[in-house]
Amino acid sequence: MPVINSIAAMSDEMKTWRRHLHAHPELNFDCHETAAFVAERLREFGITDIHTGIATSGLVAIIDSGRPGPTIGLRADMDALPMTEITGADHASTIDGKMHACGHDGHTTMLLGAAKYLAETQRFAGRVALIFQPAEEDGGGGEVMVQEGIMDRFGIDRVFAIHNVPGVPEGEFFTTPGPIMAAVDTVHVHITGRGGHGAYPHETIDPIPPAIAIAQAFGTIVSRNHRSLDDLVVSVTQIHSGSASNVIPGEAYLNGTIRTFDPEIQDMVERRMNEIVTGIAAAFGVEVKIEYERGYPATINDAEQTAFAVDAARDVVGADAVMDNAGREMGAEDFAYMLQARPGAYLFLGAGEGAGLHHPAYDFNDEISALGASFFARVVETAQPA
Repeated sequence: MPVINSIAAMSDEMKTWRRHLHAHPELNFDCHETAAFVAERLREFGITDIHTGIATSGLVAIIDSGRPGPTIGLRADMDALPMTEITGADHASTIDGKMHACGHDGHTTMLLGAAKYLAETQRFAGRVALIFQPAEEDGGGGEVMVQEGIMDRFGIDRVFAIHNVPGVPEGEFFTTPGPIMAAVDTVHVHITGRGGHGAYPHETIDPIPPAIAIAQAFGTIVSRNHRSLDDLVVSVTQIHSGSASNVIPGEAYLNGTIRTFDPEIQDMVERRMNEIVTGIAAAFGVEVKIEYERGYPATINDAEQTAFAVDAARDVVGADAVMDNAGREMGAEDFAYMLQARPGAYLFLGAGEGAGLHHPAYDFNDEISALGASFFARVVETAQPA
């Protein structure tokens, strides 16, 4: 089955919603205006069972068919990124330093399109829980919504989400059963030495050489401390120290990101980082403080629900446009917390050519909104037939 005709017919309306959201980005948990816009649209669709203020600015809306059956959850993220947009589009961000550079404006639009269709047609049994989530990019809004009890409160049995991907042919879906996105941890290293004149280094304890040594040693964790067939990324992404060419600084700072799928590997990386900084601190005579932060866990698709979602996607775009075993990605997603709470699946949807995610020239491709909305609708109608 191709894109649902009545959803295709609302493409211009969905474009208007999406571009309004794009022009008014909000960050983290502060998605109040976005949530208000969503709630206003839902009420226009005749959906009145709307629960706001979850995880500060998230909301859950219920469409009840009036027929007995389970409740299926559909999730869209709403938050933007702290970036300055350079698209030059008529609908570009109106707020300096904030932009929708990851397409959450499009994800919200796709779920709104599905909501309008499902509310009008009611061709399903049971209920649909529409989950509009803040703080995916930073803060773990998905975890907070789960902690605040949305799964039990609304009786959600399984849950699904999708994410657009530039650079993948427009309209192609891909996913994989089991782990699909990595856990993400962050390391912070603070080095304290003794600053002084650049001409008299013997009178100082220079923090820059140990910072370099730590960064280089962290890289050996991947190459020398774990099995090469296991997925692991350790990237030092910041080193800061110094203020002038003739001054040896007293402090240095570095941090980085760690991506993996296996808790045992996470434990190993944390242990080795602590050992490395302790040894280097002793070797260079500096004081070192390390902070290792566990972030989002791995996003793990339920195998049965993934197969089901793949079939729904194939109903929309055809069998040849859906890859059901695409492998794992080293990015991270706080939808992981929802998949820990309930079985479900996370899928990617190709957005065609264009700037990549988190790039200041990125803009969501409005042509895929009807595809995403049709996927959500097909998931519901197939999972809970009337």
